[in-house]
Amino acid sequence: MTTAILERPRARKNSGKTIEAPLRNGEHLSRCEFERRWDATPELKRAELIEGIVFMPPPISDLHSSSHSLLFRYLDRYAEATPGVSARVATSVRLDNRNEYQPDCLLRIARPHIGKSWISTDNYIEGAPELLAEVAVTSKDYDAHEKRRVYERIGAQEFLLWQVMDARFDWWTLQDSAYVPLKPRADGVYCSAVFPGLWLDLRALLAADKRKVEAVLKKGIASQEHREFVKRLAAKQP
Repeated sequence: MTTAILERPRARKNSGKTIEAPLRNGEHLSRCEFERRWDATPELKRAELIEGIVFMPPPISDLHSSSHSLLFRYLDRYAEATPGVSARVATSVRLDNRNEYQPDCLLRIARPHIGKSWISTDNYIEGAPELLAEVAVTSKDYDAHEKRRVYERIGAQEFLLWQVMDARFDWWTLQDSAYVPLKPRADGVYCSAVFPGLWLDLRALLAADKRKVEAVLKKGIASQEHREFVKRLAAKQP
């Protein structure tokens, strides 16, 4: 599947007048007002609304960028091999009326009536993508707490959090409306509960061993469970 970063819509109007107030860190805003203020701040590349409060992340470090690229590469390889599944990187997602995030990576089922998210008329993702992933270097506190609670509440079925400085990677899956840790197989490989064939050798990822990460993923993609998943998605395609 092809991947892309969704662009913010062109400036919106309010009663015939463009809102000129720029977006400011720490403001308490509705999601609609957050988007209008963002349109008045054209130089801004990243911003999130977390429980009604504006948060503007600091500049992205090389460590964050390299880790982010590795994780997205892994998820994108899976999406390319799985028709009906889309990977996205750092795109805005409208979660509810108080939360609009730019998760570092996500996977979503892009089949109507199957996936839990959709594309709005102005080209935004809305709802709960099946898998959301965050890479935390300076943001681990709100990623692990505020964001995690929102992802859990809206029903995102899996959440991955890579705390780079701590060499820690958590993979949660939703059970009875609550996140529980995903347990690895005996060989240390993690297998997604939502996306069959999405296999991850965590030790290889933390060691930035791209070849081994991809080798294990290829085995997952070649598995019977992945083939059956692709067939199920195709059978329900409109």
